[in-house]
Amino acid sequence: MRAIPRAVPAPRRWRRALALSTLALAAPLAVQAQTQTPTPPAPPAAPAQPQPNANEQVVVPKVERRDVKLPRFASKDIELSAFAGTYATENFGANPVVGLRLGYHLTEDFFVQASYGQTRVSDDAFRQILPSGVFPTSKQTLKYANLSVGFNVLPGEVFIGRNNARASQLYLLGGIGSTTLVDQRRQTINFGAGLRVYLAERWSVQLDMRDHIFSLDILGKRQSTQNLELTGGLSYFF
Repeated sequence: MRAIPRAVPAPRRWRRALALSTLALAAPLAVQAQTQTPTPPAPPAAPAQPQPNANEQVVVPKVERRDVKLPRFASKDIELSAFAGTYATENFGANPVVGLRLGYHLTEDFFVQASYGQTRVSDDAFRQILPSGVFPTSKQTLKYANLSVGFNVLPGEVFIGRNNARASQLYLLGGIGSTTLVDQRRQTINFGAGLRVYLAERWSVQLDMRDHIFSLDILGKRQSTQNLELTGGLSYFF
């Protein structure tokens, strides 16, 4: 006798169908979740650091400051010189002259100089014709003082021997002053040139040639005279 199959209850078939549909829907979602890499959360932003000032000293040295006394160097702008030579007075011949000069060097090129000199002037040549001469006595003292401005035009060197060179300066100068002769005081213009050679840091020798122009009326007529002077001197700078 054929057995009659036992029927499956309806609720069990529904649960099996629901489970199969659930697995079918969950499989694609699981694969998609495995392929996507989760993005890690961004770290918190660091607080902004203050920017240093461009003029602010970054490294501060720990050095104890001490007072330093600066040395004083001699400027050597003042020049004191003594000179001697010859002074040719127009109409009265040439005679020895001596004097002093004081100068101040404003720059490397310009300087000012005050000069004082004196010489003895003789009228012996006139006494051969005029027994009484033209001076109260046969010899009179001529004195002059002037203030001049000089300009160094050719600084260079002078070689003394083969291996010894000294600094030198060729200069031009001119100025104004006064000359006194036989109780006559006359305004004087002087101009000339000179050569200065430095022997050491503070010492120099110089050769000067100047023309002193002033007027005289000793011979009965007032006239302008040219009086040439050639001197050599020794100078000290301080």
